[in-house]
Amino acid sequence: LNRKLPLRNKKILITAGPTYEAIDPVRFIGNHSSGKMGFDIANCAANLGAEVTLVAGPTHCQIQNLAINLIKVTSAEEMFDACHQYFEHSDVMIASAAVADYKPKNIALNKIKKTEQNFNIELEKTKDILFSLGAKKTNQYLIGFALETENEIENAKLKIQKKNLDLIILNSLNDKGAGFGTETNKITFIDKNFNVEPHDLKTKEQVALDIINKIIHHYDS
Repeated sequence: LNRKLPLRNKKILITAGPTYEAIDPVRFIGNHSSGKMGFDIANCAANLGAEVTLVAGPTHCQIQNLAINLIKVTSAEEMFDACHQYFEHSDVMIASAAVADYKPKNIALNKIKKTEQNFNIELEKTKDILFSLGAKKTNQYLIGFALETENEIENAKLKIQKKNLDLIILNSLNDKGAGFGTETNKITFIDKNFNVEPHDLKTKEQVALDIINKIIHHYDS
């Protein structure tokens, strides 16, 4: 690998941000993900020579490297389709998006009017992007994220097995300065052999470089 551009000729697929699942033309189910972590990873990878495709949910983040192929999506279904379109020809997949696990079973065609009664929404599961990619991967290096609030290490290890991941990046909401809407993050790498590598609290740009260096080390070893 080229020392200045160690990821040259590597195709990296990255997801970022939240997904919005429509309730009606006005309302949706979403989450607090800003997308910053995924965008920082994408910019770092592109700056080191990778050919980057970034599939991003609704976010105010901007790409800094104009070589990035930015695919904008809204729903989990759209993100699923985009990932499957690009995954086969990718070398690395980094799933940093906070994808909705559930969506409304039926979307109202018109705005739902306020009444005096309670309103119930029936939800159904969305397609599991990482699980589906893990089932079809060949030589891709597949990286997932896990945002946990309890039994963090154990739950992350289960996710590695269930989704056939090579590496998982664990965030804990119990760590101050980590998670959604912050400029910093505190991560732990866990590989498919269950080796655990904790990192200190850093800026998301620094965390992105740690993640990219992990990928470079994978191809150097």
